[in-house]
Amino acid sequence: MKEMGALDWVVFALLVVGALNWGLVGLANINVVELILGSIPILLRLVYVLVGVAGLYKIYKVLMAK
Repeated sequence: MKEMGALDWVVFALLVVGALNWGLVGLANINVVELILGSIPILLRLVYVLVGVAGLYKIYKVLMAK
């Protein structure tokens, strides 16, 4: 198994945050990201975009793995 670089760790962290947040939204209607960053809409949107980009990056890495 290939060692994870810094970008891979950042992607992993973003995907964990996104997965836990959506799990809480589905189970208890609690959006932790919005609770923390709701007063700063641009940061809220940035986190969502970064989680989405991290997901696309991970899909790319999985499909291109050899």
